[in-house]
Amino acid sequence: MKKLAILAALAAVVAGYFVFDLGQYLTLAGIKAGVAQWEAFYAANPVAVLAGFFAVYVAVTAASLPGAALMTLAAGALFGVVTGTVLVSFASTAGASLAFLSSRYVLRDSIEARFGERLKAINAGVERDGAFYLFTLRMIPAFPFFVVNLVMGLTRIRVTTYVWVSQLGMLLGTIVYVNAGTQLARIESLSGIASPEVLGSFVLLGLAPWLAKLAVGALQRRKVYAGFTRPKKFDRNLVVIGAGSAGLVSAYIAATVKAKVTLIEAKEMGGDCLNTGCVPSKALIKSAKVASTMRHADRYGLAPAEPQVPFRQVIARVREAVKAIEPHDSVERYEGLGVDVVKGYAKVIDPWTVEIARNAGGTQRLTTRSIVIATGAEPVVPPIPGIEASGYLTSETMWEAFAQMDAAPARVAVLGGGPIGCELAQALARLGSQVTQVEMADALLAREDADVSALARAVLAADGVRVLTGHTAARIEDRVLVATHAGDEVRIPFDTLIVAVGRKARLTGFGLEDLGVETDKTVVTDAFLATKFPNIFAAGDVAGPYQFTHTASHQAWYASVNALFGQFRKFKADYRVIPAVTFLDPEFARVGLTEREAAEQGIAVEVTRYELDDLDRAIAESETKGFVKVLTPAGGKDTILGATIIGAHAGELIAEYVLAMKHGIGLNKILGTIHAYPTLAEANKFAAGNWKKAHKPEGLLKWVERYHAWRRG
Repeated sequence: MKKLAILAALAAVVAGYFVFDLGQYLTLAGIKAGVAQWEAFYAANPVAVLAGFFAVYVAVTAASLPGAALMTLAAGALFGVVTGTVLVSFASTAGASLAFLSSRYVLRDSIEARFGERLKAINAGVERDGAFYLFTLRMIPAFPFFVVNLVMGLTRIRVTTYVWVSQLGMLLGTIVYVNAGTQLARIESLSGIASPEVLGSFVLLGLAPWLAKLAVGALQRRKVYAGFTRPKKFDRNLVVIGAGSAGLVSAYIAATVKAKVTLIEAKEMGGDCLNTGCVPSKALIKSAKVASTMRHADRYGLAPAEPQVPFRQVIARVREAVKAIEPHDSVERYEGLGVDVVKGYAKVIDPWTVEIARNAGGTQRLTTRSIVIATGAEPVVPPIPGIEASGYLTSETMWEAFAQMDAAPARVAVLGGGPIGCELAQALARLGSQVTQVEMADALLAREDADVSALARAVLAADGVRVLTGHTAARIEDRVLVATHAGDEVRIPFDTLIVAVGRKARLTGFGLEDLGVETDKTVVTDAFLATKFPNIFAAGDVAGPYQFTHTASHQAWYASVNALFGQFRKFKADYRVIPAVTFLDPEFARVGLTEREAAEQGIAVEVTRYELDDLDRAIAESETKGFVKVLTPAGGKDTILGATIIGAHAGELIAEYVLAMKHGIGLNKILGTIHAYPTLAEANKFAAGNWKKAHKPEGLLKWVERYHAWRRG
């Protein structure tokens, strides 16, 4: 109702302007003729004239009507420079603020509902530099003021900031026009006032805050680098420390754009993902899935058989998979691409110098314009009494230990209920181990929604994993993990203890602490992935906030491009659409918001589900466990805020939602896209169909029903 009142008031002002032909008084000729008549009245009734002029000026600017510039001239002619400037300055600010507030109150909610994701970056920029943007727009007359009022009302800039910056930004222009008004009789057109010289001066003044900001930035950089001597020449354009996903991509990009780049790696090329993480674990999971399929072959009309598991051969196959992929990340490949690869330990000596203790012996120093830190992460080992003497394994050390075993370890205790712990618990249970999984939190996959966590527990339990949530590891003694739960002690004997409670960034050993680079669980970076030193960047697990291989590669683009071309343009790392997959069987995949996150952030959402037990291909393959869950804004919009898929090949299926969210594609377009039959991908279309059914136009359909009845006679 209030919105309608505002619109009605604005409509009334605009209508009155045209109905009563008030525009004739707001021309240069009309102003000249009117001033002579108003001068005498002003002399007799100064307060009334000032108040009336103020009110009319506010109404004209608030309604975005033409004539404000001419009224400013009239103020100079009637009231003189000082009084006219003060009057117009406050009237124009008041009118602009009313237009700004009208736009904000009437339009902003609907605009944000429609373009919310796209506006996030704009609002972030306005929150950071809104005063600079607004001042520049006010100082450059090329931007119509009424457009500035309306557009800024759609942003999240504070009202107080808008008011004082507007008043300050319009002040010089006001003075120019009011002063010109004192010579109103000599003015033949407004073009003489707004001459190219005057406009040019305004442009320079508008840019002044940005130039000042650049100067401040230069001074800050000079302060950061104080005490260091910058080389006159550089050996490299870029030095990358770490040859995991982030480091490899950074070096690849640098070589592609013909920069001279050195990539330093102390251990295996490919980092944790290739050698001890993603690749070997997925190979192990596949072997475990085959074993489970054999064990449950009756689901497919075949005779079940208990698989024989020559564990040493299983691990040999895992290593063969790693070896087959190694050439993709090898020294030979990257040297062929033009990257100088050095095997050794790197230490940053100063912002432009890296010293390498080469594995082959000797040291080497390189000067470089920029550095990318991509040193990855390592397993967290909690300080549990007795853990050091327990012979525990982590995701990094277990492969060597497994390679020496003829059979899967009989009793395995897995400490941790995150993705790594869950994947290993299921795989080892399927390969014949008796697995107990211990998690301190009340649920597995604690970041996920309750229904997802519950299904993960059920999946693991179905494979024989003993899941103990809400249990805290207290100590380890004589190959027994002692945990506490509800005040009681629970003893868990094991032959192998796997610690999978998380990973932490590798922050020490390569000079960051000596250089004074800030760290807080990860390397502290700005939005461009730069550290306190503008030429030193970080990417991947060492930078956070995500610990995914695909995010590390994503960050590497921003870090390397900003390092090499930041003097021309810098790019902020974009984390809006980050998928995550836990490779249980069935797989758990998600992108965007979960229900829990939406509730925590106060975002009202609508949840649409589609159960896989209704999908033809899933039924045909006996893969009916799971669902597709999609979050959209409450109120009926088809914008995808988040999606969770649990089911066979969920990691592949989630890509459709990743693409849709990245490019603003809604559920209506997914529903209108042909999906091949019979495929698992149809689940995404049917989820969109369920959303559409929930929003069918019931009223219209009743009339359509009547129409068809009429057609039948």
